[in-house]
Amino acid sequence: MDGHRTRLPAPGRAAPVGHGRVKALDTLDELDRKIIVALQHDGRASWTAIADMVGSSTATVARRGQQLVADGVVRIAIVPALGSSGQVDSFLVRLNCRPGTQLEVAAALVAHEDVRFLTLVTGQYDIMAEVVVTGGAAHYPKLIQSLQSIAGIKRWRSDIIMHVYKVRHDWSRQLYAETMKLPAESEKTSLIDPEYCEPAHFDDADRRILTELREDGRVTFQSIGDKTGMNESSVRRRFDRLRAKGCVDILTLVPAAALGMGAETLLLVRVAPARLEAVANALSEYPAVRYLAAILDDNSLFCELITPSVAELNDFISHTLSALEGVEGWTGAMELLYLKRGFVETPWWRTQVGVGALEG
Repeated sequence: MDGHRTRLPAPGRAAPVGHGRVKALDTLDELDRKIIVALQHDGRASWTAIADMVGSSTATVARRGQQLVADGVVRIAIVPALGSSGQVDSFLVRLNCRPGTQLEVAAALVAHEDVRFLTLVTGQYDIMAEVVVTGGAAHYPKLIQSLQSIAGIKRWRSDIIMHVYKVRHDWSRQLYAETMKLPAESEKTSLIDPEYCEPAHFDDADRRILTELREDGRVTFQSIGDKTGMNESSVRRRFDRLRAKGCVDILTLVPAAALGMGAETLLLVRVAPARLEAVANALSEYPAVRYLAAILDDNSLFCELITPSVAELNDFISHTLSALEGVEGWTGAMELLYLKRGFVETPWWRTQVGVGALEG
């Protein structure tokens, strides 16, 4: 980015919580960070349960947790899992922009409902994103006609994501695994599993409930019932059923820097064809690996890695990645600012780039 103040288009739909000035991350203390880790484990957990995880009183944890959300440090959202709307295919997209247009392009992409993940990066590209195509890859050409027409895009490279080996929404648990009373790890290892969640698991009432939970993942079932005309027990029962079937993703979005994690990195790892599965399984075991998928191009694995610092990143690359049999090389990019994850816009990116009130 060229350093000048950029005027951005207004967002497609701003979140109602946390879009004011984000609290300075260096003011967070140990208890704040532990509360965030607990919320990443389960954004719907009661304040009493979180207090037990972090070793503090319920009143203190509730006050601190609510303030973290109000300040825009954290956003909790609940969204339908992939597959809930039918067949989908995901594409890794890498963009180059005309000089000085990166933020305008990113803001336009954020507003697009088919963009699931979006980040500004270093390296040979300016933006990396995941685009999800409802109906499958055959519908991709029609979708990219509208996306590629965004002013400022100079080059568009995309590749289909063939298989997801790992995706973690609670990557921060690596920080306090030894000192917090976190429940046993659970993770969804496949991003798209038609036997796990499908459209038949939803009806209109379920979708109305999830509309409310997308905007505020901790809203009470009673409040949802009041807005949707259902009773509290019916809302709770429906949500519990969807959650048990794996039909919802509970997202706790937080900048890694808030937890002292200074290096968010995207790696494209080239692997010998016969070793792809073995390398993927080995990388999946590392807590710092948040996301890992196979893409079609160049027999590669796409990996998102979150580490406390560049020194730890170097250690991982030098002593772990390079030591895996079958790894032939890699290219990488540092995430400068991620704007969207799990189809949800982060509440802090506009403030971080120095943009105040946005004009429509």
